[in-house]
Amino acid sequence: MARVIVLGAGTGGMAGAYEIREILNKEHQVTVINEREDFQFVPSNPWIAVGWRERPEISFPIRQYLEKKGIEFIASAVITIDPKTNQLTLANGDVEAYDYLVICTGPKLNFAAVEGAGPHGGFTQSVCSLDHAETCYDNVKAMISEPGAAIVGAMPGASCFGPAYEYAFILDKELRNKKVRDRIPMTYVTSEPYIGHLGLGGVGDSKSMLESELRNRHIKWITNAKVTKVADGMMYVDEMNDDGSLKKQHELPFKHSMMLPSFAGVDPVAAVEGLVNPKGFVIIDEFQRNPTYKNIFSAGVCVAIPPVEETPVPTGTPKTGYMIESMMTAIAHNLAADLDGKGEANARGTWNAICLADMGDTGAAFVAIPQIPPRNVTWFKKGKWVHLAKIAFEKYFIRKMKTGSSEPIYEKYTLKALGINRLKDE
Repeated sequence: MARVIVLGAGTGGMAGAYEIREILNKEHQVTVINEREDFQFVPSNPWIAVGWRERPEISFPIRQYLEKKGIEFIASAVITIDPKTNQLTLANGDVEAYDYLVICTGPKLNFAAVEGAGPHGGFTQSVCSLDHAETCYDNVKAMISEPGAAIVGAMPGASCFGPAYEYAFILDKELRNKKVRDRIPMTYVTSEPYIGHLGLGGVGDSKSMLESELRNRHIKWITNAKVTKVADGMMYVDEMNDDGSLKKQHELPFKHSMMLPSFAGVDPVAAVEGLVNPKGFVIIDEFQRNPTYKNIFSAGVCVAIPPVEETPVPTGTPKTGYMIESMMTAIAHNLAADLDGKGEANARGTWNAICLADMGDTGAAFVAIPQIPPRNVTWFKKGKWVHLAKIAFEKYFIRKMKTGSSEPIYEKYTLKALGINRLKDE
């Protein structure tokens, strides 16, 4: 009998644990360790940040759903990982041994990279966690009661740009709903080299489409933006030329600002020599396995993926939801090969991207196959239907996490009909 520990119960970890449990023989133990007792649907955080959702609508207790599927659950943060002895030390003082470890921790939010950034001890807001989104909503309400300028965007080194665009458009809609939009100038400040780059070198016609949406909503923008410092009510931005030289320095006053930070590896993972790159992200091969420690796999935002291209201000490559699910499917199959002799451990995720971004009263959707170029398929569309699809997907995914099926049969065959699969064909 082997014990597989999945570290993290987010979008990838929880779905992946279900899939690992389903594919492995029953004598093996599957354990999920998460720092919190509850699952949180992160893609809904921008709605939380403007008061369109409340915590109980996008969060639920994990334990009963995992245990119903025969998965052990431990709610405690991990303090240290010792891959030489295959042990984890937890914040509650327990030591847990594993035969295989699947790291799905998500990232450390690297607010410290820019002086004055972040909601705790800084002056910018975030939608990267549910707690941060709730704090952001308090700040939005303060701006509505005393209108002033708003800045939305992404810091140097950020790799997750979709939620920043989404939040900008949702915030614009909420301010119009409250009849104060005319008193709140908005600026989109991003490290991307152009609007719609998304850390992906663009997807289809994303540049012109997103520029048009910003223009229609009277949102100004600054690209190649290197935020150097944030003070109370003032953001300092170096706008760079394409060759990396300084183009212009901006001092931007604001009443409210939501800026996505750069990411780094979480501390206990980043501390393991041979497991991670200099930023603390887990090094993996094409099979999601760490080359140094063959019994450690990893998926999601915590894995090391090089930037799509070099940009004047550093940008990272985003890891989107379906891409992460495809990573976890590959891990499940490779574990089954190792532990149960089910074929060779050579399953590779397709890393395809399907993204639905709400814009308040419309939305944008893109499909990139694969996510990282060059691609076989690129598709970018907008319309009211995306707004409705995002709402439907929220309900669907939360239900999926409660029922314990990582890929219901109708989802699998619907996507397959569209040419979207989780695993690469050999």
